[in-house]
Amino acid sequence: MDNILFIKTSSLGDVVHHMPAVTDARKHFPDAQIAWVVEEAFAPLVGMHPAVDAVIPVATRRWRKHLLKRETWAEIATFRKLLRPTVFDRVIDAQGLIRSAIIARGALGERHGYDASSIKEAFASRFYDVRHKVSRTLHAVERNRQLTGRSLGYMPATAIDYGLQVETLSGDRYALLLHGTSRVSKEWPEDCWIELGRWLHGKGFECVLPWGTGLEKLRAERIVAAVPGSRVLERQPLDATAKVIAGASLVVGVDTGLLHLAAAYGVPLLGIYVASDPGLTGPVGAGEIVVASGIERAPVASEAIAAVERLL
Repeated sequence: MDNILFIKTSSLGDVVHHMPAVTDARKHFPDAQIAWVVEEAFAPLVGMHPAVDAVIPVATRRWRKHLLKRETWAEIATFRKLLRPTVFDRVIDAQGLIRSAIIARGALGERHGYDASSIKEAFASRFYDVRHKVSRTLHAVERNRQLTGRSLGYMPATAIDYGLQVETLSGDRYALLLHGTSRVSKEWPEDCWIELGRWLHGKGFECVLPWGTGLEKLRAERIVAAVPGSRVLERQPLDATAKVIAGASLVVGVDTGLLHLAAAYGVPLLGIYVASDPGLTGPVGAGEIVVASGIERAPVASEAIAAVERLL
């Protein structure tokens, strides 16, 4: 196996969930050249994986907003040229969407992906040369590993290895509070964050709050104003944020990509799941992990504090 191309473009959690599959592939094919097509925002993180030889950024999110601009089509043409020079032994679309299947179709090589019953957008399976049945009841990490293993001809090992290694920032004792998420339904009440933050301050933690949108920044500022010894993390590239996560003593977060990144680094964490199933997309990794979930009602602050006490 000389050349392998993975297509897993977004979102952040999906990208992190695919990393163990790439680690598996490298272990079975130590001399292969491995390339990964990923959305430009997540390219710095993919570049941190030691098994990835080439990161190929794509900008489908941005292109969709500016399809009428000449510059957009020039960028699309440039992206296609990046795919064409190499003939891949396997092209593996681990995203399973029509847009990712179209990218796979533009690459040279035997194209592998999920069969129609294994993905949400069943039409995407028509773009593949070889289709694999992988249960949709499996956790996302395992689905990626199973698809990759079947595409490359091996069975994944039991242990999950994200492959990430990063130098931590310092020995400071801080807790990262991941309050931002992609949907309002996944958010945890602000007063709960404040109660938890005050409790953590009493235990000697500095609480650090990242943000990704203007609304998240405003919420972080309100929480920081109510929690002594806390601060808002400056917005920075994803690889820099990864170092902050890796150096944390504790991470508490809702269902968001950064929470999965914390799991990848083995940081002790509490996942607060309000409107999604942690059995399918919950944090998994080698570190201490506790999940507090409730579809009918969100966990209250006292329940989160009790869960953190078990971690500590």
